[in-house]
This record gives sequence, structure tokens and C-alpha cells, in this order.
Amino acid sequence: MKIAVTGKGGVGKTTVAAVLARLYAEEGRSVLAADVDPDANLGLALGFSEEELAAITPISEMKSLVAERTGASKENFGKFFKINPKVDDIPQRYAKEHGGVKLLVMGTVEVAGSGCVCPEHVILKRLISHLVLQNDDVVIMDMEAGLEHLGRGTAGNMDQFVVVIEPGARSIQTYHRVKELASGLGVHQVRVVANKVRGPEDEDYIRQRIPAQDLLGFVHYNQEVIEADRQGKSPYDFSPSAIDEIRQIKERIDKSEK
Repeated sequence: MKIAVTGKGGVGKTTVAAVLARLYAEEGRSVLAADVDPDANLGLALGFSEEELAAITPISEMKSLVAERTGASKENFGKFFKINPKVDDIPQRYAKEHGGVKLLVMGTVEVAGSGCVCPEHVILKRLISHLVLQNDDVVIMDMEAGLEHLGRGTAGNMDQFVVVIEPGARSIQTYHRVKELASGLGVHQVRVVANKVRGPEDEDYIRQRIPAQDLLGFVHYNQEVIEADRQGKSPYDFSPSAIDEIRQIKERIDKSEK
């Protein structure tokens, strides 16, 4: 199972990604959660401590690893480097585990002034492709609203694109944007989780704007999830009601793949 969870900032996609990962681990599955969002905070949502996360260096910032695998150096930077570097051992070497979930922090690439193709970008894109195409784990990717790191072949092998939205026009717009981007990569099934839903009025708002076949379910506004975030804890350890709602969403994801 390979799932990409995306959505605009603040909608709760990291909460959904983290609880999905913990639920798969609860079943005894081997789970890898990849934090692909530049605003990386999946680790806290999974239950890692701030101290544990502070000790993690994102893959894109491992200069010696990037240089070793791509052949890039100060002398040839921006000229010659491998575009198909070895990455298959990176998850096992650098992922950290908590609650049965292995976390791999990917990091981001600052492309201003250096172009969009650089050794760090190549490593990340190749690593994501490996996680989707060759890795045997359940892989949950916490992504930003764009799908820039996914190539056509990689995206086509994702089992689910899940857009987390909240009741509002900007979130609906993000869903349409992701659907358009995914279609450009050859993916025509993009599903939706509506988060921070306050009641029937919000549910109706979503149902009127999201096709029924795309709607995985609702996660209602929950003070326990907010409190977990305030304390830097995992919502999985704080909110039985949120877990139950996301468990139902997971069951729909699993059912759609059978």
C-alpha cells in the first residue's frame, strides 16, 4: 500500500497521515512514513519527542551522502553527477522508529539560483521512486500541496492520492489543483478526507462540492487533537474518536484496493 497525503497548510493532513501510519502498524504491518513536506512535522504527529527529532538530519541535508551517491563535488557541482544514484539502503540506514512506524525525513531543496535539477533533488526524487516502486513496506507520504517530487512512473504506482481538506473554498480549490496535477501524471483517482468538520452543515457543504466516489469520509473538529498538538504529542495517543473516524477512512482505502 502506497499512499500520498496532501493538502494546503493547516488543514490537518499530517494528523491524517500520522494516524493512518499508526493504524497500519497496529495491524502488524511494516510501515514507513516519509515526511516530504518542507514544513516537516510528521514526526511529532507520530509520537516522536522533540529531542528525537532534533537529532534527525533530513536526507537532502546529508551533504556527504548526496556527494557520495551522485558523484557531485565542489569541483563539478552543477556540471556532472549521477541521475540514477543508489538509494535502496537509505530507508534502512536512516529511518527512525516509534510506535511501529519508521520515519524518514526527506527535507527540501532550495532551488533559487541553482536551477530545479541539483544533486539533492535527484536523491529525493530517486528515493521517493524507490519507496513507491520497490519498497515492501506500507508507505505513507506526508506531502505539500504540490506533487513536484512525483514523476509519471512513480505517481502511476501510488495506490491512493488523498487530499485532506476543510470546509472552505480554498481547500476545495486545492483539491481541484491536486486532481489536475495528478491527471497530468496519469493518475485519475484522487480521494478526499474532509477534516475539522463541525456538523451537518459542513458535511452538506463538502458533499455538494466533492463527488461521492471521491469522498473517503469526515474527521470532525476535535479538541483532543488540538490538545495533542499543543503538547507536541501524537493524536493517536490522545483522541479515540479521531482514531475511530480515521480507522473508518482506512477501511474504505483498503476496500477500494481489493
